Amino acid sequence: MAQARVKARSSRKESVFGERFAVFAECLLTGVWIAVACLGVVTYPAAFAAGARHLRRRTTHEVGGWREFVADFRAAVRGGWAVGLAGWAVAAAVRVDVLAARAGLPGGPLVGAVGILALIGLAVALLRAAAVWTPGRAWRALLAEAGRRTVLDPVGSFLVVCGLAVVTLSAWFVAPLAVPVLGAVAASAVAVEERYRRR
Repeated sequence: MAQARVKARSSRKESVFGERFAVFAECLLTGVWIAVACLGVVTYPAAFAAGARHLRRRTTHEVGGWREFVADFRAAVRGGWAVGLAGWAVAAAVRVDVLAARAGLPGGPLVGAVGILALIGLAVALLRAAAVWTPGRAWRALLAEAGRRTVLDPVGSFLVVCGLAVVTLSAWFVAPLAVPVLGAVAASAVAVEERYRRR
């Protein structure tokens, strides 16, 4: 009888471990899907939105795979391409600020630092918006709400920044690692949004 209880407990622990490992593996696979979907250059918001929705389905035990990811990506890219284009414009403006800071222009270092912090804040807001995207939601409204959450939930925003730092460090050490780790960034944004929702 006691042995049966021990076996039951150990099998439960193994199933919990197996479930968590399966979610981790799904994050890595989703990272590859996100990377492929980002090849359109301005499609990265839609790619992260589709990846986040896929991971939300996975954690709630809903059926979903590559086909559902592609369908979500197509729906998200309709308005998401403009967001992607705006993101590149902001990144170009920050690059000009940083170059001005390096050139030694008066006030350049301050402008460069503010530009970099603003770019990080916008990236966090974009990821938080993508984490809650559903078909039919307007990107403008999603970004406005995510911007407020980015400011009102600094701990959650810091966790998303940590996810971005993991991708950056992975790419710096071994560039191919950055591809699957993109899924972990999407998962961190989903987890942060779920944490905020339950507060």
